[in-house]
Amino acid sequence: MIKELIVKLKDELRNMPLAERVEVLNEIKSELKEVSPFSEPVDTVLWIPAEKVHANAYNPNRVASPEMRLLYTSIKLDGYTQPIVAYKLPNGEYEVVDGFHRNRVGKEYKDIKERVHGYLPITIIDKPLDERMGSTIRHNRARGTHQIRGMSDIVLELAREGWTDDEICKKLGMELDEVIRLKQITGLKEAFANHEFSKSWEEYESKRKEREKAYERI
Repeated sequence: MIKELIVKLKDELRNMPLAERVEVLNEIKSELKEVSPFSEPVDTVLWIPAEKVHANAYNPNRVASPEMRLLYTSIKLDGYTQPIVAYKLPNGEYEVVDGFHRNRVGKEYKDIKERVHGYLPITIIDKPLDERMGSTIRHNRARGTHQIRGMSDIVLELAREGWTDDEICKKLGMELDEVIRLKQITGLKEAFANHEFSKSWEEYESKRKEREKAYERI
């Protein structure tokens, strides 16, 4: 029965104009998610018109030209093997959480844009802004691609949102001394608004002394 339904569905889809076919396929994937045993975002990859996908304003990651060219070559030869992680905005458009450069390749390189018919592969996460910022940083740090200046701005913003040092450490995969150093880089007192001074500073000093002793033994 399932096979017969699939055959009929494929016949119906083949006769549809491209835009309608993509829309129906996205709807089918979204509906099937309800019966899937997997709750991971990657279980549902949707194809979204590229003009509806926009960069976020907080990502400190930057890719140099050679790496950007390599990413283009990778997508050209292997196709999109990783979707863009995005958040659906109230206006129906999408804000990139991770994959800004995959997004750029699909928009800026004519051959790729034509091949994917002006669409981009998207997986969706539904989180508030501060949690999305945390997601972006975790993705960047996992690849080792983030900038100190940008990271300090992110830490400042999360401190403004009420995140404690402990929460920043756990959710961004940082050590306490790294969080303190990034707060100091901002040069702003507000960065320490939710800073647990006594406990944090004792841990920071303890780690600093341990490093100094380690250097003395070398």
